[in-house]
Amino acid sequence: MLKEQAKKTLTCPVETTLKIIGGRWKVLIIHFLLNDTMRFGELTRSLNGISARTLSKQLRELEADGVVHRKDFGEIPPKVEYSLTPLGRSLEHVLLSMEAWGTTVEKEQTKRK
Repeated sequence: MLKEQAKKTLTCPVETTLKIIGGRWKVLIIHFLLNDTMRFGELTRSLNGISARTLSKQLRELEADGVVHRKDFGEIPPKVEYSLTPLGRSLEHVLLSMEAWGTTVEKEQTKRK
Protein backbone atom coordinates (compact mmCIF):
# COMPACT_ATOMS: atom_id res chain seq x y z
CA MET A 1 0.00 0.00 0.00
CA LEU A 2 2.82 2.40 0.83
CA LYS A 3 4.42 1.76 -2.57
CA GLU A 4 1.19 2.63 -4.35
CA GLN A 5 0.87 5.94 -2.50
CA ALA A 6 4.45 7.09 -2.94
CA LYS A 7 5.21 8.50 -6.35
CA LYS A 8 8.49 7.51 -7.89
CA THR A 9 10.88 10.41 -7.91
CA LEU A 10 13.17 10.87 -10.87
CA THR A 11 16.75 10.36 -9.81
CA CYS A 12 18.68 11.71 -12.79
CA PRO A 13 18.24 14.01 -15.81
CA VAL A 14 18.27 11.03 -18.18
CA GLU A 15 15.12 9.70 -16.49
CA THR A 16 13.49 13.10 -16.93
CA THR A 17 14.35 13.08 -20.63
CA LEU A 18 13.03 9.54 -21.10
CA LYS A 19 9.85 10.38 -19.20
CA ILE A 20 9.15 13.20 -21.66
CA ILE A 21 10.24 11.65 -24.98
CA GLY A 22 10.04 7.94 -24.19
CA GLY A 23 7.75 5.55 -25.97
CA ARG A 24 7.22 4.49 -29.53
CA TRP A 25 5.73 7.67 -31.00
CA LYS A 26 6.96 10.77 -29.19
CA VAL A 27 10.42 10.85 -30.75
CA LEU A 28 8.87 10.40 -34.20
CA ILE A 29 6.34 13.18 -33.56
CA ILE A 30 9.18 15.49 -32.55
CA HIS A 31 11.20 14.39 -35.58
CA PHE A 32 8.43 15.36 -38.00
CA LEU A 33 7.69 18.63 -36.20
CA LEU A 34 11.37 19.61 -36.42
CA ASN A 35 10.82 19.97 -40.17
CA ASP A 36 7.61 21.99 -40.11
CA THR A 37 4.36 22.87 -38.38
CA MET A 38 1.84 20.11 -39.07
CA ARG A 39 -1.88 19.51 -38.76
CA PHE A 40 -3.28 16.42 -37.04
CA GLY A 41 -4.05 14.61 -40.31
CA GLU A 42 -0.57 15.29 -41.67
CA LEU A 43 0.98 13.82 -38.54
CA THR A 44 -1.32 10.79 -38.75
CA ARG A 45 -0.23 10.11 -42.35
CA SER A 46 3.45 10.66 -41.52
CA LEU A 47 3.28 8.32 -38.54
CA ASN A 48 2.09 5.30 -40.46
CA GLY A 49 0.28 2.95 -38.07
CA ILE A 50 -0.61 5.33 -35.25
CA SER A 51 -4.24 5.54 -34.17
CA ALA A 52 -5.97 8.91 -33.78
CA ARG A 53 -6.50 8.17 -30.08
CA THR A 54 -2.82 7.42 -29.49
CA LEU A 55 -1.65 10.45 -31.46
CA SER A 56 -4.03 12.70 -29.50
CA LYS A 57 -2.75 11.30 -26.20
CA GLN A 58 0.91 11.67 -27.19
CA LEU A 59 0.38 15.25 -28.41
CA ARG A 60 -1.45 16.18 -25.19
CA GLU A 61 1.42 14.78 -23.11
CA LEU A 62 4.04 16.60 -25.19
CA GLU A 63 2.01 19.81 -24.89
CA ALA A 64 1.71 19.38 -21.11
CA ASP A 65 5.49 18.91 -20.89
CA GLY A 66 6.07 22.13 -22.86
CA VAL A 67 7.56 20.40 -25.92
CA VAL A 68 4.71 20.94 -28.41
CA HIS A 69 2.55 24.01 -29.05
CA ARG A 70 -1.07 23.50 -30.17
CA LYS A 71 -2.69 26.31 -32.15
CA ASP A 72 -6.47 26.03 -32.44
CA PHE A 73 -7.94 28.31 -35.09
CA GLY A 74 -11.43 27.94 -33.62
CA GLU A 75 -12.94 27.02 -36.99
CA ILE A 76 -15.55 24.49 -38.07
CA PRO A 77 -14.39 21.99 -39.25
CA PRO A 78 -11.65 22.13 -36.64
CA LYS A 79 -8.27 23.42 -37.77
CA VAL A 80 -5.42 22.76 -35.36
CA GLU A 81 -1.70 23.03 -36.00
CA TYR A 82 1.14 21.58 -33.97
CA SER A 83 4.65 22.96 -33.75
CA LEU A 84 7.60 22.65 -31.43
CA THR A 85 8.23 25.10 -28.64
CA PRO A 86 11.79 26.38 -28.09
CA LEU A 87 12.13 23.59 -25.51
CA GLY A 88 11.01 21.07 -28.14
CA ARG A 89 13.43 22.50 -30.69
CA SER A 90 16.25 22.06 -28.19
CA LEU A 91 15.76 18.28 -28.56
CA GLU A 92 17.13 18.39 -32.12
CA HIS A 93 20.71 17.67 -31.05
CA VAL A 94 19.48 14.84 -28.82
CA LEU A 95 17.64 13.22 -31.74
CA LEU A 96 20.63 13.68 -34.07
CA SER A 97 22.86 11.97 -31.49
CA MET A 98 20.35 9.13 -31.17
CA GLU A 99 20.27 8.77 -34.96
CA ALA A 100 24.07 8.61 -35.16
CA TRP A 101 24.23 6.04 -32.37
CA GLY A 102 21.49 3.94 -33.99
CA THR A 103 23.31 4.00 -37.32
CA THR A 104 26.49 2.79 -35.61
CA VAL A 105 24.62 -0.02 -33.86
CA GLU A 106 22.92 -1.11 -37.10
CA LYS A 107 26.29 -1.28 -38.87
CA GLU A 108 27.77 -3.33 -36.04
CA GLN A 109 24.82 -5.71 -36.04
CA THR A 110 25.09 -6.12 -39.82
CA LYS A 111 28.77 -7.04 -39.47
CA ARG A 112 27.94 -9.77 -36.95
CA LYS A 113 25.43 -11.48 -39.24
